Amino acid sequence: MSETVFIVDDDEAIRDALAWLFRSRGVEARTFASAEEFLAVWHPDLPGCLLLDIRMGGMSGLDLFDRLREASSHLPVIFLTGHGDVPMAVSALKKGAMDFVEKPFNDNDLVDRVIEALAWGARRRQQEAGNATLAARIAALTAREAQVMERILAGRMNKVIADDLGITMRTVEVHRAHVFEKMGVKTAVELAQLMSGYRTERG
Repeated sequence: MSETVFIVDDDEAIRDALAWLFRSRGVEARTFASAEEFLAVWHPDLPGCLLLDIRMGGMSGLDLFDRLREASSHLPVIFLTGHGDVPMAVSALKKGAMDFVEKPFNDNDLVDRVIEALAWGARRRQQEAGNATLAARIAALTAREAQVMERILAGRMNKVIADDLGITMRTVEVHRAHVFEKMGVKTAVELAQLMSGYRTERG
């Protein structure tokens, strides 16, 4: 599925107007009349952005947002709010919502914010896919290779690693070569850069 803005609003006129607006700017849009209707199609890998009315009959936009957070959703969320809903929207931002737009809104500003959210979501999924690949590479290391990699990352020379682990320098060189091959790098600097990005993402 391509990047899509999912519009959840219980006002049919607003849903239709928003869908037309986004499609006129080349952004794919799907509409839902309720939070429950959206939840029925949501899954963790759904690509896009959620444009969510904060007040609706049945499950509110905030309730849906909380439900998605509990399910570890990374879908970027932008709230549509009335003036009196701004404090609630600010609270949602602190919980991880991306933005809120107050009604009445400027059409172009709204589309621009959604396009930014779509780009952010795409980058995050790409990053997560890269991390999953890297985690698989790390898992493919033997216990000894992992020990050698840890010491390479600490900047230790082969002789020091050999002394640390009670093995010969030649054995260290073999393990080092295997580590580089499995991790898809050619130098210790490349390995450090790769692992630095991975550790930063994982906190």
